[in-house]
Amino acid sequence: MRNVLRASTLGLAVVGSVGLAVAQQPSPPANPEQRLQPNAAFVNGALAVPDAPTNTDTVPAKFSQKNAADDALITMAYTFKTLTDDERRAIYQALKDQSSPSDFNADVGTELPPQIELRPVPDELAARVPQSRDYRYAVTHDRVLLVGTSRIVAGVFGANAPVSERRRGN
Repeated sequence: MRNVLRASTLGLAVVGSVGLAVAQQPSPPANPEQRLQPNAAFVNGALAVPDAPTNTDTVPAKFSQKNAADDALITMAYTFKTLTDDERRAIYQALKDQSSPSDFNADVGTELPPQIELRPVPDELAARVPQSRDYRYAVTHDRVLLVGTSRIVAGVFGANAPVSERRRGN
């Protein structure tokens, strides 16, 4: 009885190991034409067909400086990344004179100290630029800072430079 049990165990081990070895082998393409073709639809992650957009967010960062820079943005800054220049100017123009300028400076990603007074974004501005709703603001020098609930600056708007973007690791 013991010999039968040993033989069965040995047979199962051999069959199992052969099955694992076969499962680890890469399957060949069903059709040899599926291999990389010189006229591929994607080149370096970008769609390479006539009239395709050239600089999209789907291109890997290693092939796109814009996407590499976007990848370095702090997450909160994405709220204001897609604003148009008109929307950025509207934020600056609406808020620049509403508070007395403070003597501090901050960039996107900076946590503001508790002594900096933050005011809610006015309803008129939130109606014009919906992304600014639920943010608070502070004015410093010639810049308007939009701040999230954690007192971290999410957007910086100015007369000349509508928005500054701080990168991770700075």
